[in-house]
Amino acid sequence: MSYSRNQLHSFTRAFFEKIGCSAGNAAIIADVFVAAEMRGIGSHGLIRIPDHYHLWKAGRLNTKPAMKITRETVSTAVIDGDNAPGMLAAAFSMDTAIRKASGAGTCWVACRNSNHFGIAGYYAMMALEHDMIGICLTNANPLVAPTFSISRLLGTNPIAVAVPAGKHPPFVADFSTTPIARGKLEVAVRKGEKTLFGYVQDREGRPSDNPGILREGGAMLPLGGDREHGSHKGYCLSATVDILSALLSGAGFGPFVPPSVAYLPLPGENNGKGTGHFFGAMRIDAFRDAGEFKNAMDKWIDTFRKAESVEGQPSVLIPGDIERKQEEISKKRGMNLIPAVIDELNRIASELDMDTRL
Repeated sequence: MSYSRNQLHSFTRAFFEKIGCSAGNAAIIADVFVAAEMRGIGSHGLIRIPDHYHLWKAGRLNTKPAMKITRETVSTAVIDGDNAPGMLAAAFSMDTAIRKASGAGTCWVACRNSNHFGIAGYYAMMALEHDMIGICLTNANPLVAPTFSISRLLGTNPIAVAVPAGKHPPFVADFSTTPIARGKLEVAVRKGEKTLFGYVQDREGRPSDNPGILREGGAMLPLGGDREHGSHKGYCLSATVDILSALLSGAGFGPFVPPSVAYLPLPGENNGKGTGHFFGAMRIDAFRDAGEFKNAMDKWIDTFRKAESVEGQPSVLIPGDIERKQEEISKKRGMNLIPAVIDELNRIASELDMDTRL
């Protein structure tokens, strides 16, 4: 069955209102969830609602947060998310970065005491309409083993950068520092599929194609998969995200990031508050005339689009192309959800006595 944006937004909004969010905050959260579905990133879409439901039931999610700035300068801020759903803390943080950058030229915001926030690209893209470059990083609960290790010490720790252009759509890079997102492993589990070798390892560090291996003590691998294919570089990227997101904000780092699923226990040692994020907003005209920059960005994009392709391969893509095209398709044809996910969401809706069903 295909669902429209309005149908998915209505269901998500109704769910978060039911567990205590205000109508306005529920709408913000729904915007992020549905943006993930629209852009073809279902691993960060409605499949994550059950995780939030169980965290809320366990008392590990604050649906009535009092988010606040705890430290600031003209061009920096630290925000305490008050254990809010991550979408609320992230939107508040990026709004703060944009507001401060509009005066100072650039701004960097670190956020602590947050939770999983969906797709990082959503927040980086918030800067585009202000003629700014947006940057977003976040750490995540530890599922990734550093190169040569079996210990789960890092998260998938994504990086997102959004850059406006002129005649062309914006450049939007949004990627995890692992070969696959944790949510995509969950999708494979729901579909009964195997995953590729180089994505995960078992508890002894042996290569595995079992997407459910995390529940058996296994670990995800850094970008590159193994040392011979550059996993040490993926490890470095992930570690950088962790340091900027957690150590600057006072959030939990590495193994002390609280899990985004209720079936995993909270870290026993208190080393920071919650999940950490890091945001940047850079006003283009603080560096160069915005029109000139956009023209130069168009030339950059044209240059890369004209790159000669390997025989039998498609033309070179610009980061953001795939998601943007999928968004256009989603607007016309709607979006499909995995049947098992639909069943689980409707079961939750029934438990909560929601009027809305999928």
